[in-house]
Amino acid sequence: MVASSSPTPPHVLPPLPSQDHHGPHLQFLPPFLHLPPLQRRLLLLRLSFSAISFIPHNCSPAAARGLFQMPPARLENLYFLVRAGESVFEDKGILNTNPVSKTSVDSGLSPEGERQTARAALELRRMGACRGSCWIWPSITQRSYQAAEIIASVNGIDRSRIVPEYSFLDARGLGALEGRSLDAVAEVYSADSISPNIKPPSITDGTPNESVSDVYVRVTQLMSILETQYSGQTIIIISPDSDNLSILQAGLTGVDLRRHWNLSFEPGEVRLVDPDSIPVYKEPASAVYKSENQLRTNSRTLLKRRRTLLSLDNMRNR
Repeated sequence: MVASSSPTPPHVLPPLPSQDHHGPHLQFLPPFLHLPPLQRRLLLLRLSFSAISFIPHNCSPAAARGLFQMPPARLENLYFLVRAGESVFEDKGILNTNPVSKTSVDSGLSPEGERQTARAALELRRMGACRGSCWIWPSITQRSYQAAEIIASVNGIDRSRIVPEYSFLDARGLGALEGRSLDAVAEVYSADSISPNIKPPSITDGTPNESVSDVYVRVTQLMSILETQYSGQTIIIISPDSDNLSILQAGLTGVDLRRHWNLSFEPGEVRLVDPDSIPVYKEPASAVYKSENQLRTNSRTLLKRRRTLLSLDNMRNR
């Protein structure tokens, strides 16, 4: 038989060279090291593609733990949402959302705020929130951290389980409304009901002007941290204002973000995160203002029509 003079095809591996040709010092090397460089590269490339074929393709990256999405399919932990009691600023009827002053004395609890927080702590104890222990995540804002200390004391929780949050739970920045009456927040909620992307008017004193979407990003980042860091735990989130919590609950339960005000929290209010227990609908202040404006518009229209009719009657009488 005549041996073929054609070269070995690149996809066919040649037999392992014998010890006679290469000497005894190569007998322990892996087989592919005996190949020419080009064939060695082709072999490694085929092995790489084979390994890739074993990777499951039905695993969605969004399903991986730590990539938190709203609303979640499930939660790793049990959450209680708490709005801190009334602050000194709120007692004076003044809007204060500049983060520069969040640790000042005036950002702390008023006497009424202390009573509201004490009632919240007792409500958490009644609900068994910390029966087996819990973690308390307050905003570093003065009144929120004070609320955390009161809640920990009433529920027998060690201070080491208080984890201050330095930015994700800041009160929603209201921009140019800073320092105005609390009633001015109705303007913000009126804009929120139109679009979650509308920001309050800006100001140059450093107070942020945040839309609903801005706050939504913050609280989603917070939940991503909590759901990644803990599993099977009870976590109490304490916010200095209502918007953080109402926007968070709207996201968790799939409520339209434009309606977050419907889930607003009163000072000292406690709420368990539960998609099946959405609070009764609350008529937002913005809707009241909107209704009043609509009535004024309708009245003006009717007045114009009446004047037109009177003018026509006068012309006929002439």
